Amino acid sequence: MSLNKISVDDIDVKGKRVLCRCDFNVPLKEGKITDENRLVAALPTIKKLIADGGKVILCSHLGKPKGEPKPELSLAPVAKRLSELLGQEVKFAADPEVVGPNAKAAVEAIKDGEVILLENTRYRAEETKNGEAFSKDLASLCDIFVNDAFGTAHRAHCSNVGVSELVDTAAVGYLMQKEIDFLGNAVENPVRPFVAILGGAKVADKLNVISNLLEKCDTLIIGGGMAYTFLKAQGYEIGKSLVDDTKVDYCKEMLAKAEKLGKKLLLPVDSATITEFPNPIDAPVDVVIYDVKDMPADREGCDIGPKTAEMFADAVKSAKTVVWNGPMGVFENPTLAKGTIAVAKALAETDATTIIGGGDSAAAVNQLGFGDKMSHISTGGGASLEFLEGKELPGVAAATDK
Repeated sequence: MSLNKISVDDIDVKGKRVLCRCDFNVPLKEGKITDENRLVAALPTIKKLIADGGKVILCSHLGKPKGEPKPELSLAPVAKRLSELLGQEVKFAADPEVVGPNAKAAVEAIKDGEVILLENTRYRAEETKNGEAFSKDLASLCDIFVNDAFGTAHRAHCSNVGVSELVDTAAVGYLMQKEIDFLGNAVENPVRPFVAILGGAKVADKLNVISNLLEKCDTLIIGGGMAYTFLKAQGYEIGKSLVDDTKVDYCKEMLAKAEKLGKKLLLPVDSATITEFPNPIDAPVDVVIYDVKDMPADREGCDIGPKTAEMFADAVKSAKTVVWNGPMGVFENPTLAKGTIAVAKALAETDATTIIGGGDSAAAVNQLGFGDKMSHISTGGGASLEFLEGKELPGVAAATDK
């Protein structure tokens, strides 16, 4: 996979119309943005395009309107908040068909350094099918295309892939560049020793990730709910713990693969067990720690135990690159978050390049207050998983090579 793409630093946008695909898929409550991290993350690229005198046309999807205009999923609140964050007006083009009379008139009148935001790209049914008509509409507005939306890079849609095929220059923005530099290069070209940590509930979600990372890393650590299927594959009693019986043989294959490749595959040696899954999720629970060889049949493992936490933390200490995707237990419950906290703490204290692969791990690291200690926290859950699988991401591939 070629990861050497032209970026916003390589292009001259002065006086040119630049269509920039951002990720403004923010949570809204009664028309108010409840978490503006994604807006803030997009600012460096937007500010660069403004400063260089581009005529900036922003676009993004929001939620799942499924190809029709839904007023509650309009990007109007985003335009308002972006205007405040940028300190200049972001003109909103309110067209139900996205590229309509308002958008065309705004683009016609735009001056260098001004900014327009188009309506939700998923108002158009073609968007998610990469239909040509909408790609052509988007391309008709611009001279240059910049993609800064890593969160949708694993999907081939009009506003990231279709349009890039119809313009002469398709560059990546700063956010995309950072994802490629950290995630892409960590997997393809890591500084060793390279340790990968996988957690989360299901083995099924990470089949290809496990297999690909075993080939790339020196040590693979497996925790979270998915570890119990591996422990069952090793012949241990796992009680009422989460298990995917259809994947026991797959786990056996992966254990054999690790051995054949001479890679370390670390599994929990002890487990924090409870009798009933907490309801609500943060309800108090009584935890008893058991070694994995002694787990009773009537208990459920919901976090790694202290010996495992120490073993995992030790494995991180000598690493030069660490990629982490998926929590070590039911981290939403304070009593069952100890394993996830221990791993986050180990990553925060190491000098290694530490990369958090989106989704729940990103949420956990941020909630636990370790966010600023990580080298990189990915902005895309699904996209970062596919990067870790070694898949080519359409949104990255579509950008112009250097």
